[in-house]
Amino acid sequence: MPGIDKLPIEETLEDSPQTRSLLGVFEEDAAAISSYIRQLYQAMRRIYDAQNELSAATHLTSKLLKEYEKQRFPLGGDDEVMSSTLQQFAKVIDELSSCHAVLSTQLADAMMFPITQFKERDLKEILTLKEVFQIASNDHDTAINRYSRLSKRRENEKVKYEVTEDVYTSKKKQHQTMMHYFCALNTLQYKKKIAMLEPLLGYMQAQISFFKMGSENLTEQLEEFLTNIGTSVQNVRREMDSEVETMQQTIEDLEVASDPLYLPDPDTTKFPVHRNLTRKAGYLNARNKTGLVSSSWDRQFYFTQGGNLMSQARGDVAGGLVMDIDNCSVMAVDCEDRRYCFQITSFDGKKSSILQAESKKDYEEWICTINNISKQIYLSENPEEIAARVNQSALEAVTPSPSFQQRHESMRPTIQSRPPTARTNSSGSLGSESAALSTLSLDSLVAPDTPIQFDIISPVSEDQPGQAKASGQSGRRTNPFGESGGKKSETEDSILHQLFIVRFLGSMEVKSDESPDVVYETMRQILAARAIHNIFRMTESHLLVSCDCLKLIDPQTQVTRLRFPLPSVVLYATHQENKRLFGFVLRSSGGRVESHTTSVCYIFESNNEGEKICDSVGLAKQIAFHAELDRRASEKQKEIDKVKEKQQKELSKQKQIEKV
Repeated sequence: MPGIDKLPIEETLEDSPQTRSLLGVFEEDAAAISSYIRQLYQAMRRIYDAQNELSAATHLTSKLLKEYEKQRFPLGGDDEVMSSTLQQFAKVIDELSSCHAVLSTQLADAMMFPITQFKERDLKEILTLKEVFQIASNDHDTAINRYSRLSKRRENEKVKYEVTEDVYTSKKKQHQTMMHYFCALNTLQYKKKIAMLEPLLGYMQAQISFFKMGSENLTEQLEEFLTNIGTSVQNVRREMDSEVETMQQTIEDLEVASDPLYLPDPDTTKFPVHRNLTRKAGYLNARNKTGLVSSSWDRQFYFTQGGNLMSQARGDVAGGLVMDIDNCSVMAVDCEDRRYCFQITSFDGKKSSILQAESKKDYEEWICTINNISKQIYLSENPEEIAARVNQSALEAVTPSPSFQQRHESMRPTIQSRPPTARTNSSGSLGSESAALSTLSLDSLVAPDTPIQFDIISPVSEDQPGQAKASGQSGRRTNPFGESGGKKSETEDSILHQLFIVRFLGSMEVKSDESPDVVYETMRQILAARAIHNIFRMTESHLLVSCDCLKLIDPQTQVTRLRFPLPSVVLYATHQENKRLFGFVLRSSGGRVESHTTSVCYIFESNNEGEKICDSVGLAKQIAFHAELDRRASEKQKEIDKVKEKQQKELSKQKQIEKV
């Protein structure tokens, strides 16, 4: 190394300007060394902190790899190959973590300790000596100035002694301080080289030791293991690239195919409605009542699960039960100002829900799916195939007419009274007669291609105005419980008043009214026609059963829609399986040909009260029958009384004649 510059200690007593100038150069050098060493110390401190962080992170990584087999992942948590591989990595990384910990210790001892000592001890010592020397130099200058101001004429020995002693003490202190200061500055020229080289030497030796430990741990067996893992990673990467390419192609195909479906209401001609579904899922808007007349709509994901309708909000883990849709009823409804609304009513009629689909296609598919589920087709092995077969059979069996007005006149019941028949009691009482007609074909019950009427058409719409006013039987408000304040209606004198909520499914002319099979076949054809032609709307009415007639009353306006004279109801029955369905046959004469008698079967859906309605009709007919017997007996008794009275009068006349 080149020679070391030094301050002349022997010239400290003289304290010449040249010496002071040279001292300034050394002080500038010390300040530069101090600034540089602080930067170098910060850099080495970052190395040391980074090494400590690396050691801690490596140890944490090893710990996490060991805990992998304890984790419970929703997907791929039981991969034993992956678990054993990570355990092997954890073992190697744990050894590397130990090496990093040793390296951190060596860096602390061999790198950080020397430079810290130089920074905190040697450089601070220089600063301290500089301050002490500056103070001593100022004290000496003050003492010399005071000594120079001593008077020649009035010498005060005491003052002179004090000033002289002060000069001696200050000069001695300055000289000694200056010599130690010069010595420290000269030593600093050596220490600055040691302070920079020794930490670097320790850093390099620690790194060499770390690499030696790493090379000893990375054996040939580990190299083979890493080679195998690298090959596996490359295979997984190739598989991933292939899968990504496949998914990208799928995305492109789906984007092209789904472009028309982005519209809220896609064209049903391009995307036909699937009517044979037994499972359906999608978003629907559900109406929730918030007050007497106000309501809100919530959008949720609905799906069918067996015979249940489920809903699930976004973010929920599982869905919740909305209602049991086995044997339920579904129909289209007009709800506020929204399209594609339908109502589902449970089998017992106690629960209902109004839902809105997002498109016409979804709307029709939801109704068809729920209809299929309500028939419990989903319990079979091939539900969609069976649903398709059922719908196809219904399509071949029924072709309803789109116009219902043309059949109304022949289907309209007359008001003419007929003697009560003992042919109808309930579905059970008709069982004995069904055996007699079991050999009849379906064509003998219902003629093929018979038009079906799906809507209720009030007789007022076709009667003459004067005739309607005279009859007083339609188009007027009716109190179903006979509590009107005006003129008594014909049902007010009846001892039986029972009210039921029903929905009109349809009616059609039948050939026979001798067996409940007529009602069953009519039900089958009307339900099939509704399913095939997407006729889901049903008119809800109140059915009033009295001893005189059956009335269909508008629940909103209390206006009588249709009136069926009880003597004309010759047959009534409930469905053999779905007890919510019931129907009755009305026999009427008149129409276009006065002597022609027609029989029309009316089919309704109730809230699980079909048998109750049939029992009520049977009870009404029995009461009417007994009332008729009582009326005839009363009339006969009146005739007998008249005859007796007439005989008494004749006897009286004869007695008067005899007296005269």
